[in-house]
Amino acid sequence: MKSIAGLSIGAMLVIATACGGGPAGPAEEGNVKVEATTNIVGDLVRTIGGSEIELEVLMGPGIDPHLYKASAGDVRRMSSAQAIFYNGLHLEGKMSEILESVGERGSVTVAVAECVPERDLITSTDFSGLHDPHVWFDAGLWSQAAACVAETLADLDTEHAAEFRKRAEAYIDELTILDGWIRQKVETLEPEQRVLVTAHDAFGYFGRAYGFEVRGLLGVSTAAEAGTSDVQELADFIVEREIPAIFVETSVPPRYVQALQEAVSARGFAVEIGGSLYSDSLGDPGSPAGTYAGTVRANVDAIVTALSAPGDSE
Repeated sequence: MKSIAGLSIGAMLVIATACGGGPAGPAEEGNVKVEATTNIVGDLVRTIGGSEIELEVLMGPGIDPHLYKASAGDVRRMSSAQAIFYNGLHLEGKMSEILESVGERGSVTVAVAECVPERDLITSTDFSGLHDPHVWFDAGLWSQAAACVAETLADLDTEHAAEFRKRAEAYIDELTILDGWIRQKVETLEPEQRVLVTAHDAFGYFGRAYGFEVRGLLGVSTAAEAGTSDVQELADFIVEREIPAIFVETSVPPRYVQALQEAVSARGFAVEIGGSLYSDSLGDPGSPAGTYAGTVRANVDAIVTALSAPGDSE
């Protein structure tokens, strides 16, 4: 039961049902039993669901959802949940068939990023016709995901619908404040300083919303590999633009950015690693970056500090 490699989706769900899975009835004390894939989605669902839901999150801190493979235990938990919230837009690429099959068996499945209107999504240059899934890096778009979660929970638990909607409204207000804080911080950088180079192309929505030119060594999915030409091309860009800092990510091995740093150094230019950004995962529970808002603030502080010229005010 430790791995589902080699099993068909149908076989996995049969196993899950035999182990106590199947569409769930009400959880203990009447709470809605909910699963979330990433801890980013989990934080959103927990904030809105409060004590009226029983939530489990599949992926912990530092886990890369692009590469995550569900275990048999994951399938069992999803099969017994009343609702499964996931990011969607192919972020959890290796789980797509499982999520679809579990939904067909009775669980409500909601791709929160797909609650955002298509006109507001960024089309990926890596995968024709697909969209960049990292919508949470625009706090305004994440507000739309919050509303979607609230309405789903309200449909599942009509008795507490007002509470879910009230929490969503309060959280959307918090996201509005967070969006304003980001814009204020970013204004301390000159426009030419707003160039963000990271391990993979996760910050497109951030760049569009807050005025950054964004370059990722890998594409929007970490399943892609960076070739030598990718490293060399990005190194030339960094030297030409005299970018002072580049960033690793907590859910991506640092070797990619370290190789980029070495390629820049070989050209006679010194670029610092400006810090480790949270991209596809939150920080550890209980830490300042253990929530969505805390993660965003930690990222923005690191970016602004590293890209500021010496003596610039933050």
